[in-house]
Amino acid sequence: MSLPSPSPDGAALVTGASAGIGAEIARELARRGHNLILVARREDRLRALADELADEHGVRAETIACDLASAGARERLGDQVADLGLDVEILINNAGFATHGAFHASDPTRELEQVRVLVEAVVALTREFVDGMVQRGRGAILNVASTAGMQPLPYSAGYSAAKAYVITFSEALHQELRGCGVTVTALCPGPVATDFWQISGWEVKGGQTMDRAAGPATISPADAARAGVSGLASGDRVVVPGLPIRTAMLASRYIPHAVKLPVLEWMQRRGAQ
Repeated sequence: MSLPSPSPDGAALVTGASAGIGAEIARELARRGHNLILVARREDRLRALADELADEHGVRAETIACDLASAGARERLGDQVADLGLDVEILINNAGFATHGAFHASDPTRELEQVRVLVEAVVALTREFVDGMVQRGRGAILNVASTAGMQPLPYSAGYSAAKAYVITFSEALHQELRGCGVTVTALCPGPVATDFWQISGWEVKGGQTMDRAAGPATISPADAARAGVSGLASGDRVVVPGLPIRTAMLASRYIPHAVKLPVLEWMQRRGAQ
């Protein structure tokens, strides 16, 4: 098993823990007995979740309000964790959002913020905590990516590129850290039924949000969380939850981009209009 056993002085740090997949991963880890450090911008939601998990599972659940788009806030996070007296033995890099629409007409500030949260924060937090894991000879890192990172997505260019970085980064570290007692897993869900799609304004052909358009291929946040934590415990390199999406991604590997991109562009463009 590659997931460290719960310990009084150890904890799982979960970013983007105030809702969706992040909150469900926190619940899954609490059920397994792990202390938690919950990180997100919405402190009221974090506190409510921390109280729920502490009461229900008897774990220690701390909260840190942090805007991961801010380099200064990310740098302070390490000191804030140290002040809690907890070792981060499990790191869940989950925080994120997406832009959608024609890149040339997008908000440049929002595009750069997306890179800071989806890429810079993953790199910064992994570097902050992985050295301690290696020194202790135990640790696990789950980077929440997306099937969007498995091919270029026109009209979601920045998001798909950022998630592609996360997948490649995770796979490389998975191999690099073999034998160190530390495992790294990329969780790559397809459509998940959360408010992610409404917040991003991400629609496809017919004006439907992606989770509605995907129909039975859409999974719940709890299903995504269980798959991610189970894959991390098993030492998997990449986890794609849900048989329909997993099958589709496997098949898509054999379709040339020259064939695939026009279809993806057509679907995405109709939603972006």
